[in-house]
Amino acid sequence: MIVWVNGAFGSGKTTLVDELRPRWPEVLVYDPEMVGYVLREIVEVPTGDFQDLRLWRRQVADLAVGLVEEYRRPVLVPMTLVNHGYVGEVFGALTDAGIDVHHFFLKVSREVLEKRIDGRSFTPDNPEQDEKVRRWCKERIAPCMAAADTLPSDTVFLDGELTPQELADQVLARVRAGGTSGV
Repeated sequence: MIVWVNGAFGSGKTTLVDELRPRWPEVLVYDPEMVGYVLREIVEVPTGDFQDLRLWRRQVADLAVGLVEEYRRPVLVPMTLVNHGYVGEVFGALTDAGIDVHHFFLKVSREVLEKRIDGRSFTPDNPEQDEKVRRWCKERIAPCMAAADTLPSDTVFLDGELTPQELADQVLARVRAGGTSGV
């Protein structure tokens, strides 16, 4: 089983996964950004967004499938994925492999997202780069919010302004209600 935690930058994906991890000790946490970072070291990313690389999407799905098949443990994936075609590619590959995918999307107001992004430090030793990353994240708020209407019909929308504990309770209850073992 894969539990994909989706939402805009600053919506609380990583915070939610950090809350879930100790409450679900057998879960593996897989961050597809790492695949993007590796690819950036090897090939040029013309658009600047590694999700635009077909290889990134394929590798993300393949590694997720491999983790489930090899380790027979649930996998938590905190990753913004809102391009309708890319969601279809990645989730399609997961379901084609026979893996149950539980997709959660954290909905958060623009104001809260901007405040959270402003409060983060991405590259503490490089303030100029830090500001560049903040701008990039903020530029993606509108597309992330608009994409909520195009996500798969079984997506569970959560109020990302709840506490991490409340959100973790909701995720675990939904996953358990799905009749899945290992939770």
